[in-house]
Amino acid sequence: MTRPRLSSRAAEVLRLITDQRVPVFLTVHANGRRRYGYWQPDGRPMALPTDECDALQAAGRIVLGDPVVDRAKTTYRVRAAARGTPGTARPARSALTA
Repeated sequence: MTRPRLSSRAAEVLRLITDQRVPVFLTVHANGRRRYGYWQPDGRPMALPTDECDALQAAGRIVLGDPVVDRAKTTYRVRAAARGTPGTARPARSALTA
């Protein structure tokens, strides 16, 4: 089973989420508003397109970490999902011996 191709916008979002140097978070506010984003090195927050991130999550391309909850919001760390699904991993390569 192959995954559907990503739009260029979704591919760029997934590339950013996959970059371990840029932690991405999902904030779900008490009123239900969802925002994906990250902090730039200079301290400025940057938002990611919510529709693309939600679609990546629905497709199993990204996963959410454990929630951090306070009164006004819940925050999750966003990570790229592991490649492949359980039970479909490639067999380990064995070393050749003489």
